[in-house]
Amino acid sequence: MNAIVSADSNWGIGLRGSLLVRIPADMKQFRQKTIGNVIVLGRKTLEGFPNGIPLQGRTNIILTHNPSFSVRGGIVVHSKEELFEELKKYDSESIYVVGGGSIYDMLIPYCDKAYVTRVDYRYEADTHFPDLDRMDNWSITEESEEETCFSIEYKYVTYTNSNPLKIDL
Repeated sequence: MNAIVSADSNWGIGLRGSLLVRIPADMKQFRQKTIGNVIVLGRKTLEGFPNGIPLQGRTNIILTHNPSFSVRGGIVVHSKEELFEELKKYDSESIYVVGGGSIYDMLIPYCDKAYVTRVDYRYEADTHFPDLDRMDNWSITEESEEETCFSIEYKYVTYTNSNPLKIDL
């Protein structure tokens, strides 16, 4: 299982339900990595998608505690156990955790890789991604050259988890 995220220099990822910054090349990379694959997200993240609908060309698995929530074009699960049961149907390498904060917190120990767009700026944020630089089992295995979009400097960093937890039920 993989995580994919854009985070600022303080691992901030969102403010009041919105992304901190939108970089077209990062959005393109997100699309390229996730198209044809499975994405796992929370209901609030889904609400932040265009028109609040699941992304096309992907299997969207939405975790929510709201028992009456349903969405056309997505698979809705209501607990970690139900999510893990659903995830067993897919090849682990094809699964991408895409947010939000509580979903990342819950699933990052199970991820093998994290594809992180590191933005060289500290934004005001109320949602953060786990600080992989401070976790012993995570290390940088690939890093791009710094790129610029207008005045925003960023790079793509791949982290690898040396000891991911396995999904067992």
